[in-house]
Amino acid sequence: MNTTGVLMPLPVLIPLVAAAFTLIAGRRPRLQRLIALAALSGVLVVCVALLYLTDRDGTQALHVGGWGPTDAGLGPLGITLVADRLSALMLVVSAIVLLAVVFYAIGQGIRDGDERQPVSIFLPTYLVLSAGVCTAFLAGDLFNLYVGFEVLLSASFVLLTIGASKERVRAGISYVMVSMVSSLIFLIGLALIYATTGTLNMAELSLRLQEVTTGTRSAIFAVLLVAFGIKAAVFPLSAWLPDSYPTAPAPVTAVFAGLLTKVGVYAIIRAHSLLFPAGRLDDVLLVAALLTMLVGILGAIAQSDIKRLLSFTLISHIGYMVFGIALSSRLGMSGAIYYVAHHIIVQTTLFLVVGLIERQAGASTLRRLGGLAAASPLLAFVFMVPALNLGGIPPFSGFIGKVALLEAGTANGSVLAWLLVAGSVVTSLLTLYVVARVWTKAFWRARVDAPEGALADSAPSVLLDDYSDDVAFDDRGDVGRMPVGMLVPTMALIAVGLVLTVAAGPIIGYTDRAADEVLDRGQYITAVLGSHR
Repeated sequence: MNTTGVLMPLPVLIPLVAAAFTLIAGRRPRLQRLIALAALSGVLVVCVALLYLTDRDGTQALHVGGWGPTDAGLGPLGITLVADRLSALMLVVSAIVLLAVVFYAIGQGIRDGDERQPVSIFLPTYLVLSAGVCTAFLAGDLFNLYVGFEVLLSASFVLLTIGASKERVRAGISYVMVSMVSSLIFLIGLALIYATTGTLNMAELSLRLQEVTTGTRSAIFAVLLVAFGIKAAVFPLSAWLPDSYPTAPAPVTAVFAGLLTKVGVYAIIRAHSLLFPAGRLDDVLLVAALLTMLVGILGAIAQSDIKRLLSFTLISHIGYMVFGIALSSRLGMSGAIYYVAHHIIVQTTLFLVVGLIERQAGASTLRRLGGLAAASPLLAFVFMVPALNLGGIPPFSGFIGKVALLEAGTANGSVLAWLLVAGSVVTSLLTLYVVARVWTKAFWRARVDAPEGALADSAPSVLLDDYSDDVAFDDRGDVGRMPVGMLVPTMALIAVGLVLTVAAGPIIGYTDRAADEVLDRGQYITAVLGSHR
């Protein structure tokens, strides 16, 4: 077994083992935190090593237990893990976000605040979520991808409803129902695929689906797109997201917004490029991408709460990624991959900044905020940089990613592609308007000019109780001070976003190679099936 094969299971195994130890250490919070930080740091190191090795050696596959393809013509019978440039990049970006968010959560003061808030289960559940995310990115068969989805969704149910407030339970019920529908549709898709081809291994499927009639292939692809579209929050399957994410604590909302929808986008990339490469539903995806952009950003304009506003911008920018995928070109796929990495970092950073705003001012609604730039210039800075990045202001990575997608759209030249180019520009301008609106109302104007500013000033502790959740502050009277443990990971993610800008040339070069690898199915098939193809 080569080095890549040794490392490949570790992003899944390390968090799961650490979750067991943190659960045992439930009454020793300092030990819990140490285990969680060490485990996620180890995952990051392993993922960086996988990134280097896959870029050097190409796609690598591991047949767990040695149950690989046989000379008798049978494909892999067990679990297959596959690491290529795309999955390695997703693992690295995810590991960065997971580590930063758990550091932030610890800095915010997660502890057993009272008997109603069992936050000692936060870290074990968070680690299980991390394992689920990594499983999904490494899965070489559709059933293991389904398992990865279910692991991360099961953990997300706990994180979303932790503390059991009315708002959380209401949002959790909605989230559970939508997720169950998505999972059921995915299972139906798996049943259809297995009944049609006799396998769920993606490398084998890419060969056997060529022998299936066009209508059957399109029908199966449509079923999978619905399942993955719900998970990725693609319009019209995105209505659940703005009502689910904003109710959670800032660390939970940040990791949900940054990562969970991108797992759905990753699944769409795999299905579109590896299993159904003919592009028969590309026009449908282009229309969905345009509507996702426009409906999402128009929803953001109508919001007064920053968390809900950012949830709608999250939906909107999923459209950019689907746009790049649906172009079925090297330029489009490379732009989509770069934009996924950019958006994971920037969206996570902005939700962490919202947590800082709540800590500084006691609220996240624009009706109660004002004067934050004067009260805390540092907070103004940590908001402005990722906000401008999200809006696509040059030279930030958001601008670079959008330019790459616009170039791919113009190179395509179809009417739909040009409509997407126009829609992308309009969405970018409206995104800039949305973040500028947050800046002028929350940071620039005086707090006394806010409609409910006087209420916020007179009762900060009440506001904290209204908006605070299961995450207990070490000192609830300490409103106005932002702990170093919250600032450091936020600044670290801002720095990562700037690295995506400064090192855009090498990173775009990497995403170009990743796009070539994704679109050239032969590399994936050879890595998994070898000489038995």
